[in-house]
Amino acid sequence: MSTETRRSRTRSPHGSTPNKRFKFLAGATALALPLAAMVGLASPASAAASATATYAKASDWGSGFEGKWTVKNTGTTTLTSWTVEWDFPANTKVTSAWDATVTNSANHWTAKNLGWNGTLAPGASVSFGFNGSGNGAPSGCKLNGNPCDGSTNPGDNAPSAPGKPTASDITNTSVKLSWAAATDDKGIKNYDVKRDGATVATVTGTTYTNTGLTAGTDYTYTVVARDTADQTGPASAATTVRTTGGGGGENPGGGKINLGYFTNWGSYTVKNLVTSGSADKITHINYAFGNVQNGKCTIGDAYEDYEKTYTAANSVDGVADTWDQPLRGHFNQLRKLKAQYPHIKVLWSFGGWTWSGGFGQAVQNPAAFAQSCYDLVEDPRWADVFDGIDLDWEYPNACGLTCDNSGPAAIKNMMQAMRAKFGPNNLLTAAITADGSNGGKLDAADYGGAAQYIDWYDVMTYDYFGSWSAQGPTAPHSPLTSYPGIPAQGFNSADAIAKLKAKGVPAKKLLLGIGFYGRGWTGVTQSAPGGSATGPAAGIEPGNQYYKVLKTTCPATGTVGGTAYAHCGNNWWSYDTPATINSKMAWAKDQGLGGAFFWEFNGDTTDGELVKAISNGLK
Repeated sequence: MSTETRRSRTRSPHGSTPNKRFKFLAGATALALPLAAMVGLASPASAAASATATYAKASDWGSGFEGKWTVKNTGTTTLTSWTVEWDFPANTKVTSAWDATVTNSANHWTAKNLGWNGTLAPGASVSFGFNGSGNGAPSGCKLNGNPCDGSTNPGDNAPSAPGKPTASDITNTSVKLSWAAATDDKGIKNYDVKRDGATVATVTGTTYTNTGLTAGTDYTYTVVARDTADQTGPASAATTVRTTGGGGGENPGGGKINLGYFTNWGSYTVKNLVTSGSADKITHINYAFGNVQNGKCTIGDAYEDYEKTYTAANSVDGVADTWDQPLRGHFNQLRKLKAQYPHIKVLWSFGGWTWSGGFGQAVQNPAAFAQSCYDLVEDPRWADVFDGIDLDWEYPNACGLTCDNSGPAAIKNMMQAMRAKFGPNNLLTAAITADGSNGGKLDAADYGGAAQYIDWYDVMTYDYFGSWSAQGPTAPHSPLTSYPGIPAQGFNSADAIAKLKAKGVPAKKLLLGIGFYGRGWTGVTQSAPGGSATGPAAGIEPGNQYYKVLKTTCPATGTVGGTAYAHCGNNWWSYDTPATINSKMAWAKDQGLGGAFFWEFNGDTTDGELVKAISNGLK
């Protein structure tokens, strides 16, 4: 599914030559400033000395005033989050706020950091402000449960964070949560269970079953402990849970999809999904690739898939494989990942640029092909790992690495047989061309007719241009829109999506593709697109390099068509950045698309900044 370097493979999804593819409140409600909808809210910090909070009145216009709090880390260790509390007289209140989430209970006010301003290094400070009415001054200030002057309350510390909730007994409408107890010097009184930031229950034990949920929907839970002095501590780590059900034919849960391709040949491991923080942010994984041979779905790489032994250091849960366990390899690691992150759905993807040549034979008997795929995906050894199948045929009734002449109806017939076999409760998807040109690949097959059987299409809106045109002209490989001087009309995301909609594909069944890599040339003197070149730039393969490398070796110098490009020395690269991804996600939401997908995890940074950008952009 794009720019595959499998032992060494490149693909091109669009061209047929060497190629082109490739502040307001009511009672206790939060004051949500505009940024609050775009960033996650941090949890309160544990009680920590050596931090101060100071108040100043920035202005006063008689009927109201502007107040400002400044939190400063005066200690020697990093402050990971902050909560400021104070009391106002009855005639004074906050009417709007910014750079913090402010709530109140009667005359007691609480301000908590946002997701982006909670971490303070030693010596660092951050401010938040508010508009207020009345003329009173704050009193009783506390910062993370301690006096705002940086002193502590001896012998009366706030409780620790509870353990990260573990989800079990997940059904269409309920989930059971369990967590390790918090600790406190005076004892724990109870726990607040929070779902998507709002308290849904207060319990005295360390388990809770949340009922009345919606099938096929993601919910995020944290737990906050309260001690016998009614002090609350920091929230636990978050657990995201997807309820069962809601599959087949529709976008699961009605939410936006954030899907990533995981390859069985890269250096990226399933554990990296956890350490990078990406597992919390994705909704689906396409495991690439299974092969298509002799009319059947077959194993792609048995050793990597289910035979390779993982050490404790490389395993998702820190437990080493044993020589005699029934399932090892990536499949077992994905099973462990799903146990920790039950919201993640995994699809087994078959085909890809290199292994699409077998589809033509397979679709001669769609029912037999579907049966073979079902038997493999639902093999008892790993049936619980996979939630469906993805078919990456490049390209039906058109040319990719090889040319296919199965006819326009072949993809519809294949998907109809697959849905009949896999049923309504398994996911069925396809990675498809994004050639929006007149008479191009999207016009060669009945994608509109096949859409009734699938859950969504992964529209490969990247690799439009690249160094397969060795002398240029330089052009961005993943333009969102056309632009003056673009080398080929229809080679952009907007035109491809518009064409698919015109063919009757519902917008919610279309995912926008993002490449976690760049395409580039060398011998380029012109900074703007359209320059000549002498050949492909050096990379993981000629003309191809991961984003995680390019962001520092050749930082972006401009944008065109909604994506970024970079001219450094005599090299010219194009790739997406967090900023361009944010713009693309805004466009995808405006178009009513089902979400986005990306090729592939290997290209992201160790802290998953591109996955995070997609996740934040889709909110």
